[in-house]
Amino acid sequence: MFDTLSDRLGKALEGVRGSGNLTEDQVKKVTREIRLALLEADVNYAVVKEFVGNVRERATGSEVSKALSPGQQIVKIVNEELANLMGGTSSKLSFASRPPTVVMLAGLNGHGKTTTAGKLALFARKQGKTPYLVACDTYRPAAIEQLQQIGRELGVPVYAEGTEPSPEEIAERGVKAARDGGYDFVIVDTAGRQVVDQNLMDEIKRVRGAVRPHSVLLVLDVVTGQNAVEIAEVFKEYVDYDGMVLTKLDGDARGGAALSVVSVTERPIKFASEGEKMSEFDYFYPDRMAGRILGMGDVLTLIEKAEGQMDQQEAEAQSKKLMAGKFDFEDFLKQMQMIKKMGPLSSLLGMIPGLSKQLQGANLSDLDDKALGRVEAMITSMTVQERRNPKLLQNPSRARRIARGSGSTQQDVQKLVKQFGQMQKMMKQMGKGGGGMPKRMPRVPFR
Repeated sequence: MFDTLSDRLGKALEGVRGSGNLTEDQVKKVTREIRLALLEADVNYAVVKEFVGNVRERATGSEVSKALSPGQQIVKIVNEELANLMGGTSSKLSFASRPPTVVMLAGLNGHGKTTTAGKLALFARKQGKTPYLVACDTYRPAAIEQLQQIGRELGVPVYAEGTEPSPEEIAERGVKAARDGGYDFVIVDTAGRQVVDQNLMDEIKRVRGAVRPHSVLLVLDVVTGQNAVEIAEVFKEYVDYDGMVLTKLDGDARGGAALSVVSVTERPIKFASEGEKMSEFDYFYPDRMAGRILGMGDVLTLIEKAEGQMDQQEAEAQSKKLMAGKFDFEDFLKQMQMIKKMGPLSSLLGMIPGLSKQLQGANLSDLDDKALGRVEAMITSMTVQERRNPKLLQNPSRARRIARGSGSTQQDVQKLVKQFGQMQKMMKQMGKGGGGMPKRMPRVPFR
């Protein structure tokens, strides 16, 4: 989402990163470029004005760090101000002292509210809660069916009464059913509209009054740009929600909504939703997002994603095999499947400090999720014996059979086997400490 903004800010800061002396003219030039970059990203004008003013004031003031050069100092200031713009620190969801915790979702149609209900349910279960979903969209039967389908996939119960009763009656009875059933985390999915109208606001107020939720979250699709900010302002006036959920953060929007909405509404972004998988949902961390925008990566989130998919004992065993150069295609397949569970590969690459900059202008076709799928197809077309003993794959007839089974060419299979062998040798060399990294790194076998 922030690729264009990241590029523009990177170029604006490039000239001062290694600067030993920072002049007033340099500060003016940098802040002018930052201003243009933010406006181009569709950030609210008033927000941009305040942001640039803060950066300029701090950069020309008495704020000095002996550990940083003046050039590094302004990069640090921009990073901190970006984080402040998005809320400064993460705002976690609080839970009721007496269960169940009731969370009500509000928002317009098409912003991902029902999907968010499912993602939040899975997130709550990972926190040790027992989630329960309540379908209160009496205007769209399809929304009720969608929530029930999500509930079946996740193994989470869904309370629904169809479209005849009023939303507030359904909500009240749904929360009671959850309490009676011993569930401690209830998510109430309310109805939306195509546009904001008085009937919608009145209905949400009635539902809120009936269930007295512990938290109200506004679901916003950031792809809608400044419209999302305007929607957030109107909902705040009538509903006074506690925080926001930003959806489609993996989209190709300019990102202005994510950078504007906190300053405009004075409400925190609680959660970030990326991708279509139910697991692609987490707390929003302003400082981490600021680091990603400035090309500094987000190692903490990357580690958390990896830990969430990895058994510690298995990880240690895999690491030993890897460094001994003894890992085979079965091990490699496990690692690829773990990576796929962590989210889109393009998103993971953006979390590695400096990598996005290094890959600028490069052909990333070897590093996309479809490429991982092609490799997975080739490996799953191998026999168990072949996966455990890759040397068998030097036989052309085996390569031809695997190519037919995976929809690839014999050359693709042979290339994969060759590159995999190079990886084994490299890791074995590193594990023994024999000479460090090779002069020529083998290509990672992504296709």
